Amino acid sequence: MSATPAQTLANQEFSPHWDSLLLLACKRNFDVVVSALLLFLLSPLFLILALAVKLTSRGPVFYSWRVVGKGGRPFTGYKFRSMCADADNLKEKLELLNEMHGPVFKLTNDPRVTSLGAWMRRHSFDELPQLYSVLKGDMSLVGPRPPLVSEYVRFNEYQKQKLAVKPGITCLWQVSGRNEIKNFDEWVKLDLEYIRRWSLKLDLWILFKTAREIFIGSGK
Repeated sequence: MSATPAQTLANQEFSPHWDSLLLLACKRNFDVVVSALLLFLLSPLFLILALAVKLTSRGPVFYSWRVVGKGGRPFTGYKFRSMCADADNLKEKLELLNEMHGPVFKLTNDPRVTSLGAWMRRHSFDELPQLYSVLKGDMSLVGPRPPLVSEYVRFNEYQKQKLAVKPGITCLWQVSGRNEIKNFDEWVKLDLEYIRRWSLKLDLWILFKTAREIFIGSGK
């Protein structure tokens, strides 16, 4: 007999490395150094992408999204806008086409995505402004992806476990066939596996795999 979400929550295991203040300090210092360095080195690309977004579609350069972080704490993050300006208002009309089973929305050929936005998403360039959230401490380079506030209110107790640690720009889900996963609980399962197995070595492996996915343009 399979465990209920409540039982799974009670039995959730954490990597012993989460108890090490030294390892947590190393993770945070790595986040700060790498995010600051990338923000500096990629500043010309930021400028090019910002101009491209502004010149190719109506609306702001950045999309500010209200998401939930560690322990259910909300914060505002930023992405390069990859959709039309009124995308949030159009979302309700597309709910019936949602390809993800669960409280999150995912649509492969989303009509709200601009041509430039589709290209940015393939290479995850739209995610780059989240480096600022990493530098601030709202996010980590690696960790479970943060859900929208509107999604989080629909989470059950099992799904809320993914927020036991700081969310990240990339995660195990993103390098484990994310485009093929259609059930949100399977996504959560990968997040919980990350929490259970976490180590600095695992973070480096995920970052290496993420760089490869960015290079080949596997995002959607």
